Amino acid sequence: MTDIHETSAADEALRQRLGVNRRRFLSTCTAVGAGAIAAPVFGAAPSFAQPQPKGGHGHGHGRDLVPASKRGIILYTVRDATGRDPLASTLPSGFREVFKELARYGYKQVEFAGYGQHANAPGGANLESVAGAKLLRSWLDEYGLRAQGNHGFIPGSWPLTQPDLDTFKKHLEIANILGMDHMGTGGDPTNSSYKADWDVAADKWNAMGAIARKAGIKLYTHNHDAAYGFLLDGGPLDAQGRPTRSSGIRKLEYFLKATDPRSVWLEMDVYWAHVAQYKFHTYTAYDGSQRKKVFDPAALVSRNNKRYPLFHAKDGTRNDTSGQGYDMVAFGEGVIDYRTFFSRVGEKNYHNPMVEQDNAPSGTDAGQSLKLAKIGYDNLAALRKKR
Repeated sequence: MTDIHETSAADEALRQRLGVNRRRFLSTCTAVGAGAIAAPVFGAAPSFAQPQPKGGHGHGHGRDLVPASKRGIILYTVRDATGRDPLASTLPSGFREVFKELARYGYKQVEFAGYGQHANAPGGANLESVAGAKLLRSWLDEYGLRAQGNHGFIPGSWPLTQPDLDTFKKHLEIANILGMDHMGTGGDPTNSSYKADWDVAADKWNAMGAIARKAGIKLYTHNHDAAYGFLLDGGPLDAQGRPTRSSGIRKLEYFLKATDPRSVWLEMDVYWAHVAQYKFHTYTAYDGSQRKKVFDPAALVSRNNKRYPLFHAKDGTRNDTSGQGYDMVAFGEGVIDYRTFFSRVGEKNYHNPMVEQDNAPSGTDAGQSLKLAKIGYDNLAALRKKR
């Protein structure tokens, strides 16, 4: 496999004359190569008409909570559209047409959820390769979009097997071709509640994060609700010698402390963080007493702001009978107070919110996920600072 940092002597001399770092130089070169090989040469950035977001504000007011350049979507939301057969539908199908549609709504960033699409779409079913990444990059550039992450391959082995390491490095190479600053996963570092297992997970992520860092990529993990439950780290032991009680620290809070801040990053799914707030508010202390500790997602981000470069902007309505506390709905149509959340965490030019709705695809309305993606964009764009 080609080393992602490899350049010829001539390339290195050009890079130094241009005064750019190696990763950005390689990213630019691969994008240019993709345009020359896989797509026509494109001129200036496309001039899609930008919709006026709900709330009636335009550009230049300086009060947007999410700058236009930071408004993104994870492609899992529209997975039915990327997976749609273009020969059987007039709706946008496959990556290229979906990119075009999302750019028309106003999105500037996308987060991948793998690199598969329908076999009849341009490029074929599987674009998880260097050639596929070059093709994807040409389409992103064509429609003025930037790839900002991927929920993709994280090695299952530890210590890492050679095949897993090779695949991991291939994904880092793909990320660099696509121009990503971040690469991650849709799962938690471990499904365990025990401190010993989180220590192992931290060792593994520190090692993987160091590899990613050398490639110029920030490696991130993504949460569901359980990862913000309480860590079992003390008290009496069970029959297997495992702790049964908690100090009150949450699993991902411990993970933050146990991992290298230079190499390991987190993407907060704000919806699942609020589900955790609803579910995990009481723990059994070492002495057996029941103690209350309500989770504050925005406060955790504020204390560790640079560790959270990405968010999943996902919304819900309250449902106190489901056991989760919320039912997922289109972004901006629920009760999660994103105006306050984004105001509290600040750093608006650093964070990258990705609109997500797991249940956006419909079995009866083929265009529903894209309609909801449009609603999500408009509501993300409409978020304004409080006066």
